Amino acid sequence: MRDHDIRTVLKHNLLALHKDDPDTLIVEEMGLCSASVRVDVAVINGALTGVEIKSAKDTLQRLPAQSEVYNRVFDFVHIAFSGRCPDTIIEAVPDWWGLIEATYVRPGRVGLQEIRQSRRNPSIDPFSVAQMLWKNEAYDLLVEYGLSKGLASKPKRLLWEALANELPTETLCREVRSKVKTRTGWRSDSPRILGDD
Repeated sequence: MRDHDIRTVLKHNLLALHKDDPDTLIVEEMGLCSASVRVDVAVINGALTGVEIKSAKDTLQRLPAQSEVYNRVFDFVHIAFSGRCPDTIIEAVPDWWGLIEATYVRPGRVGLQEIRQSRRNPSIDPFSVAQMLWKNEAYDLLVEYGLSKGLASKPKRLLWEALANELPTETLCREVRSKVKTRTGWRSDSPRILGDD
């Protein structure tokens, strides 16, 4: 089973789950923390959820670095995997991550089974969340909250720091989700799945 096989079923399931929710955006290959890491699928609505896909052909070598970034940004994380003993995956990820096993339910047809539900991330990092914003979005948000004085020409890193230091984490997360969902001209014309093949 390949990444593509799992991704196809996952996208289908996510679209079916959120088809009546205009507030949900699904983004493939979304860069995080200045694009140091990409998550396979992000779901953005009232929470920020990441899904990492590990097929039987993938190694777990990159997973520690991916996990470290996902743990700073996402409210919820799931790992969808195939061809591995679930215990191997359980040992490789935090206990609050959800586990989804991909198996063949019949020849050529992949099914996804939730083995463990995801729980809310206990330790969001505000600066890492702020890094999801483009410079103009970060500055606009600072203006909205009356925090922009002296920052108009500063590098985006200072804008992210100001947001992380001045806004409550819950407010920052809500505002970042809103800004990302309302972007225009971003990677795709599709309003539902960005980065779709």
